[in-house]
Amino acid sequence: MSAPRRPGAVRKNKKGPTIGTGGHGRKALEGRGPTPKAEDREYHKAHREKMLRDRAAQKHGSTNRSNRLRTSEELVTGRNSVVEALRADIPAKVLYLATRVQMDERVREALKIAAERGIPVMETGKPELDRMTDDAVHQGLALQVPPYNYPDALELISDTMLKWHKGYISKAPLFVALDGITDPRNLGAIIRSVAAFGGTAVLTPERRSAGMTASAWKTAAGAAARVPVARATNLNTLIKDAKELGIFVIGLDGDGTVSLPDITLANEPLCIVVGAEGKGLSRLVTENCDQIVSIPISASTESLNASMAVGISLYEVARKRGFKG
Repeated sequence: MSAPRRPGAVRKNKKGPTIGTGGHGRKALEGRGPTPKAEDREYHKAHREKMLRDRAAQKHGSTNRSNRLRTSEELVTGRNSVVEALRADIPAKVLYLATRVQMDERVREALKIAAERGIPVMETGKPELDRMTDDAVHQGLALQVPPYNYPDALELISDTMLKWHKGYISKAPLFVALDGITDPRNLGAIIRSVAAFGGTAVLTPERRSAGMTASAWKTAAGAAARVPVARATNLNTLIKDAKELGIFVIGLDGDGTVSLPDITLANEPLCIVVGAEGKGLSRLVTENCDQIVSIPISASTESLNASMAVGISLYEVARKRGFKG
């Protein structure tokens, strides 16, 4: 005689006692585990956004795109700013477009220019675009600008002087060095003046100096593609090295001993040094200059904006050199 079947728990109800399963159906009652994240569910829009982010990261060689954008690259945000940047031919890597963005003339123009220049257009969700731009007002558009490749200032000066000595360059080299210029819009305006009056390059120190941001590119209005911006570890050391290579250095200052119209070094290899408005040239830079030059202005005006002072000085040098554009 076989052993009696082990009964399960007995539950009483109105219909009488009911024998349970004894736990035999426990596996059938188990759930499917925790709910997957939204980005892991193929049917969810977050999954598509993640796929787009991963594709962009693979294309640009980065596994942490958001951190890289904040540390080494810049985003131009807002419809007007993006369109102006694209019109100015600023180098761009990706145009980000918010999903279901409301189209207007600016968005259409941005997409048109991006298509003409072969700039990839990446559609992304608004929350992700908010995060990428640190909650800036982007209006559904953002333009990724790559980091600027700064040449070494001393190497650039040496190569330029060598080419001039060998006759590859007909006009004497003309550089502009920046001492304490921290506004990228000033940098952009100076680049534009250097390009307009036949200058060679802009020289900046690595520290406490404006860099080639999107604002600088935009203000330069395309001139930055023709005029290099080179960097040096220390501006005073660079000035000394430049003088040893045969370059004359003049500093712009309201208390200069030489008036701009009276300069005699215009036809020589020249470097014009300009300081920040208000602060002017630093003491060491002033001591290392061959001449301190002033621009004649009305007594009612205390000083000129740095970019304006550079533009006037470059014009005078170009005029004395017989520059015709």
